[in-house]
Amino acid sequence: MLDWLFALIPILKIIHIAALILWCGGLLALPMMLSRHAPDVLADDYRMIRRATHLTYTLWATPAAVVAVIAGTWLIFLREAFVPWLFAKLFFVALLVAAHVWVGHIIAKTAEDPEYHTPPRPYLPAMAALIPMVVILTLVLGKPALDWIVMPDWLLAPRGGQLPFDVPSR
Repeated sequence: MLDWLFALIPILKIIHIAALILWCGGLLALPMMLSRHAPDVLADDYRMIRRATHLTYTLWATPAAVVAVIAGTWLIFLREAFVPWLFAKLFFVALLVAAHVWVGHIIAKTAEDPEYHTPPRPYLPAMAALIPMVVILTLVLGKPALDWIVMPDWLLAPRGGQLPFDVPSR
């Protein structure tokens, strides 16, 4: 009936992975860009660096994060992947989102008060993003059983509620 929905899975995976590459690349590049926000930089250079940092965050990293999360959410429901390693992955995705928000906060504070607010050393926000990235990649590629984690039954199976559309079963 809705077999075309399952045909979307490879396309959604490609979109998800491409968006993750852009998002993670942006989260690793932004701390290096923020390190250029130094008090000894000339005003014209500061404006250029500030604009590049702002555009990278707002037009590259944030839209890629939104697309990655939306495509990933669709994949969870289409694949019915209600397994413990996925819940662990989602925890680390939340940490990656927190790192994303922290970098955005640093960008905003640096733009508002460039004389009074200096960004942290680039390795701090880079590591805040890199650690969840590595754990997520490890969980996705390894798909460990994580049987030692006791999960309630309601987290491991669909609740039986009807979605606004019909999802075919395999």
